[in-house]
Amino acid sequence: MKIGIKGINRASATVTVALTAGAVLAGSVFAATAQAATPPTPTIAAKGGYVMNNGTAKTLFTKAADTRRSTGSTTKIMTAKVVLAQKNLNLDSKVTIQKAYSDYIVSKGASSAHLIVGDKVTVRQLLYGLMLPSGCDAAYALADKFGTGTTRAARVKSFIGKMNASAKSLGLKNTHFDSFDGIGNGSNYSTPRDLTKIASSAMKSSTFRTVVKTKSTKQKVTTKSGGYRYMSWSNTNTMLSSYSGAIGVKTGSGPTAKYCLVFAATRNGKTVIGTVLASTSATTRTADMKKIMDYSFKK
Repeated sequence: MKIGIKGINRASATVTVALTAGAVLAGSVFAATAQAATPPTPTIAAKGGYVMNNGTAKTLFTKAADTRRSTGSTTKIMTAKVVLAQKNLNLDSKVTIQKAYSDYIVSKGASSAHLIVGDKVTVRQLLYGLMLPSGCDAAYALADKFGTGTTRAARVKSFIGKMNASAKSLGLKNTHFDSFDGIGNGSNYSTPRDLTKIASSAMKSSTFRTVVKTKSTKQKVTTKSGGYRYMSWSNTNTMLSSYSGAIGVKTGSGPTAKYCLVFAATRNGKTVIGTVLASTSATTRTADMKKIMDYSFKK
């Protein structure tokens, strides 16, 4: 009997040890799974950042998301949004390029779509010139076209007023525009959260979505003499080629703005959209955005 009892006790001990080891192993697996499910919040060089789920508006990442900063050419997202919101908009209507637009580029040392004075360019083409090479001449042409007033200055002022009215209609309290292209006079600012919301709203337009996801385009425009020429534009948003699922949106830079990027991507049916402001270089803003987008897709 004693031998039998001892045998049973040894067997029980063996089973107990096995069960304990299994529990420890299972616990380790569960802990590892839990850890994998909550990735660490990334650190970015940009002074401000924000990402949200474009479908639910749920916040996925923040860093000084409501601090007002200069926005550089990401301002042009609102420029395009205002144009596309015009009643009875004809994207194929033509705009004659004025000398004032090219003079402006020269005087500001601004980014350009290299529009030629006298050429007749459609509104659709101007949107490509605005969003791909970040043409401040295209922005000026659109503001002149869609503002109201008897003088160019009045029309531009009117257009900028429409930009601010649009921001107000979105409920944005930390955004103000004093230019059509981001080359402001000290009162052109927004925040990572507000810019993301502007971009999200703009992305509701199929035309906007088509333009901002385009890597490059060649557009046939009518010359002053009635002939034609081709304009070739490449997108300054290099993440369209380097980030899986990328669908937009716009780069920006400037002495005060530093390096900015508003970006969107779709993976497995989930679209996330976000902004980084005041990063340290073009390379760093890309790295910043990749970090926070990767993080947001895992949440």
